[in-house]
Amino acid sequence: MTATDPAATSAAAAAPTGLEPDPLRWKALIVIAIAQLMVVLDASIVNIALPSIQADLGISDTDRQWAITAYTLAFGSLLLLGGRIADFAGRKRVFIIGLIGFAGASALAGLATTQGLLFAARGLQGVFAALLAPAALSLISVTFTDSKERAKAFGVYGALSGGGAAIGLVVGGILTQYASWHWTMLINVPIALIAVLLAIPYVRESRAHGNTKYDIPGAITATFGLFCLVFGISKSETDGWNGTTTMTFLAISVVMLFVFLFIEYRSTHPLLPLKIVLERNRGGAFLASFFVGIGMFSMFLFISYFFQAVLLYSPLTSGLLFLPFSAGVIVSAGIASQLLPRFGPRWVTFTGFILAIIGMALYLRMTAETTYVSGILPSIIIMSLGMGLIFVPLSATALFGVGDHDAGVASAVLNTSQQIGGSIGIAFLNTIAAGATAAFVVANNLQAPSAEALVEGFTTAFMWSVAIMIVAAIVWITLVRMSKDDMAANDAVPSTGH
Repeated sequence: MTATDPAATSAAAAAPTGLEPDPLRWKALIVIAIAQLMVVLDASIVNIALPSIQADLGISDTDRQWAITAYTLAFGSLLLLGGRIADFAGRKRVFIIGLIGFAGASALAGLATTQGLLFAARGLQGVFAALLAPAALSLISVTFTDSKERAKAFGVYGALSGGGAAIGLVVGGILTQYASWHWTMLINVPIALIAVLLAIPYVRESRAHGNTKYDIPGAITATFGLFCLVFGISKSETDGWNGTTTMTFLAISVVMLFVFLFIEYRSTHPLLPLKIVLERNRGGAFLASFFVGIGMFSMFLFISYFFQAVLLYSPLTSGLLFLPFSAGVIVSAGIASQLLPRFGPRWVTFTGFILAIIGMALYLRMTAETTYVSGILPSIIIMSLGMGLIFVPLSATALFGVGDHDAGVASAVLNTSQQIGGSIGIAFLNTIAAGATAAFVVANNLQAPSAEALVEGFTTAFMWSVAIMIVAAIVWITLVRMSKDDMAANDAVPSTGH
């Protein structure tokens, strides 16, 4: 395979030239890690605080989803455009703008006294997260040019991506129980401002040069198409997959995304150069990431419900019980960063898939009498070890050889695949679980869902999750052929522009 795309010709005056490593690269990684952790925490911290938010602001059961949907709509639909803006306007500049904007939107959300203001602020958070997330990931790609150092950097990124959600449940539980839900939003403000102050001296600017004309038709069709896709998926949770609104928006999204692909094929300055997704290894990484999002991220939802609705633990206790997952991902991400340069991504990640599938399959033994230590903890540990081995090589492969010109938009594709996959997974598997629970209630002539009925829904959803993770593993091992030699060969290619 070719080590870099021909478009990798960008250069930044502030960056070192040739193969000279950035002397500030490890300090820059700390800044990027802080920002990534903040974005990941924010996604899960709201889930644990939502009941308190709903009660305080008088939000109806029908409307409460907008505290989450407003964020995911803006974030998911604007990621591709945000990635390209980072490439052209400067990744450091967009990174800092994203941090400042996210801090302001978080303050607005934390001070909200009406549901309308909260939903608007959550949407604004999504807008700036769509700038921040691809800028952060692409900065890793262009800052670390040595394959071994890049693997370590992606190890940090993978550990935060995989373990941050569980940490968010703990932080959200602590803040909600001992302070108030307002602090689940306001906590982002000092974190973001610290990251800004550190980014100014430690992060180097990089941007694409050459063809930097924006693809306006592509931006409009991609943004609108992704918006309709995320909105249609979110409506499936309340209206069902056969609902008129759901089907209408999903149909519009398919049409708009096909139009987008046609525009990109014909454009001389595409928003998303098709070579990025059609290259076999990167395409395999994006597709596997999509299926991982479907199969894995709903796990937190169902296990959280099991802890609180079946085992009757408090939200804080439930969050604390996820800490082993964070620890396992951090450990395995460190291992993956060491194995990646020695063995290449293919088999390291496939091993991770095997562990994740085994861990998920163990949930199928769950009953209403299952205890945490004997029944849930082993699954959490095995899954976490697998996910660390998945996240690190998958991220590295998705951005490998993409060239500095397109690093931001490639990062955005990876984020989009995870975001859309996660949205589909939660909506689809939640529908599966609810249907299985309802069928159990009817079959057993119950007046209301019992613990056994709830567990029937959870295990049915986990069965589907196992199947989806198997599909992700097959996609990965079939499409990804990149070896350790390919990674090492890329070290010899100058990567200016970091």
